[in-house]
Amino acid sequence: MKLSTWAKKQGISYMTAWRWCNANKMPCPFEKTDSGTYLVYEQPSESKSENLKNYIYCRVSSYQKKDDLKRQLERCEAFCVSNGWSIEKSFKEVASGMNDNRKLLNEVFNLEPGRLIIEHKDRLTRFGFNYLEILMTKLGWQVVVINREKEDESDLMKDMISIITSFCCRLYGLRRAQSKIKEIKKCVEPVE
Repeated sequence: MKLSTWAKKQGISYMTAWRWCNANKMPCPFEKTDSGTYLVYEQPSESKSENLKNYIYCRVSSYQKKDDLKRQLERCEAFCVSNGWSIEKSFKEVASGMNDNRKLLNEVFNLEPGRLIIEHKDRLTRFGFNYLEILMTKLGWQVVVINREKEDESDLMKDMISIITSFCCRLYGLRRAQSKIKEIKKCVEPVE
């Protein structure tokens, strides 16, 4: 079958499958024709891809969106069931997508490589998703994004607002810490 058909069937993007072919990292046999088309051959049921452990990672940015987290997990679980994948473990996290030190995401990275299922690429990270996907693929992971939509203008605006919000929080947090230090010093200073 054509590479695009295989990628769609696997729930991954065509570009990811194309990169796997070029890096010779495909989980099944393939060949490149003289015209440059990649053909992927069906695998027996005992394939390397079928033996992968399946992990679901869901994330929302605040506790006010806790209900969204539950629905996100349900949609990911339904996707796994429809593909016949058993779920090894699910991770639900409330944290900013810009936070580079998320406890549960770090747990995922410490697991034995498998298949990581996420609903949207921004659930994994707000920026640098492609870098993360390439790295994880090289480490033996298969990243499956259920809804791989093109970024539109509203997504870019959301990202811009996230950046500004993050920097403002850090700035105001530093200011607040400095004012608290001054208050503590005033309380601790000996009275003459």
